[in-house]
Amino acid sequence: MPSQPIDASSGPYSGLRVLDLSQGIAGPYCAQMLWQQGADVVKVEPPDGDWGRHVGVLRDDQSALSIAYNAGKRGVCVDARQPQGKTLLADMARRADLVIQNFRPGVAERMGVGYDSLAAHCPGLVYVSISGYGPDGPYANAPASDSVMQADSGLMFANQTPAGEPRRIGLLMADIATALYAVQAASAALYQQARSGRGQHVQLNLLQACAALQVNDILAYGIAGQREAVAVSAPNGVFDTADARLSVLALNNDQFARLCRALERTDWLADPALSTNAGRMAQRERLHRDMAEQLALHPAAHWVERLAREDVLHAYVRDYDGLA
Repeated sequence: MPSQPIDASSGPYSGLRVLDLSQGIAGPYCAQMLWQQGADVVKVEPPDGDWGRHVGVLRDDQSALSIAYNAGKRGVCVDARQPQGKTLLADMARRADLVIQNFRPGVAERMGVGYDSLAAHCPGLVYVSISGYGPDGPYANAPASDSVMQADSGLMFANQTPAGEPRRIGLLMADIATALYAVQAASAALYQQARSGRGQHVQLNLLQACAALQVNDILAYGIAGQREAVAVSAPNGVFDTADARLSVLALNNDQFARLCRALERTDWLADPALSTNAGRMAQRERLHRDMAEQLALHPAAHWVERLAREDVLHAYVRDYDGLA
């Protein structure tokens, strides 16, 4: 995210005309990231508005979700069910450099703004289609949402409780990840278009994005035959100090040595059972128990000073109030 106010006139996509036909999260967020980089984004909404306006936390006629993923865009209302609206929509699409839509397969075609019909007039057009399960196959027309995808892709399985109960990740992870993959793919297509003059149809779906997020975990599951612990090193956890919580971890032998110095645990450094990450993983419960007892003795600031001095990986565990 930019750290300074956005000046669209100086962004790398300055002058790029984007038509955002999408609703909800994945498509709108893809378009909004292009706006952050200078693109002129026009968002088209039907008469009753993008459904994202009406879900979650609301103020007046806007939701937090709608503001987060549509800020900076220009807006227009078009009723594509009417002949005039359909004609207007097609005209706007032909004047765009990039079109984004996230309807179910076939809907954009019925609206007169499918890729094939537009590309026949605009061979340089980059066209991004986002769907739940892809353009074909037995699930192509199945309804999809973030929660559906978290369940169907294994994300809930990956985020299971210690007791083994699948649970939803507390973010719109499927939609957000798809938006990130979409904007990267759109950028690659724009690069190719700049070199060759040819546009292309970029197709992504939420199931693909969720699977891509989990590629390491899926491979590890295939190798081990079971779900492995989430942590890849030890010690690696969240610990209570006298007044706050800290995340503290060591990923390799050098980092473990620095942690030992910060905590003045020369006994750990001398213990051959803790000389490798595999050994420390086997002793994870003991390490975490000892760290929990030690860190609880003093306030977080005491430990942060020591950990920072030794360049140990650590952070306060903050709520949203703590981010201000």
